[in-house]
Amino acid sequence: MNAKAEAKESRFDLIKWLAVAALVVVGVVGNQYFSAEPILYRVLVLLVIAAVAGFIALQTAKGQAFSVLAKEARVEIRKVVWPTRQETTQTTLIVVAVVLVMALLLWGLDSLLGWLVSLIVS
Repeated sequence: MNAKAEAKESRFDLIKWLAVAALVVVGVVGNQYFSAEPILYRVLVLLVIAAVAGFIALQTAKGQAFSVLAKEARVEIRKVVWPTRQETTQTTLIVVAVVLVMALLLWGLDSLLGWLVSLIVS
């Protein structure tokens, strides 16, 4: 594990995670309780609760480690060499052709075996 990602756990981390869990429960129960209210208001309240819960979770050692991981993942994604449109089209066409050939082969094998079994049974 990366040395930057290793953070010393605070003694308040448990309290923070309990607060996050409490916010999730409040969101779920509140959404059910206020089911008669317009969906827009419920979604907005849930987004606010999720933002607050996420902010609290990022204040913990595991939350900070997750944040570092996400930042490093973005850096790695930028390093990926993505295929061109032509390469993607060619690969897709090859996959489709192989799938069609295999489907025909399996259909033929199934028909042959079905015919053989019907000869044996009848």
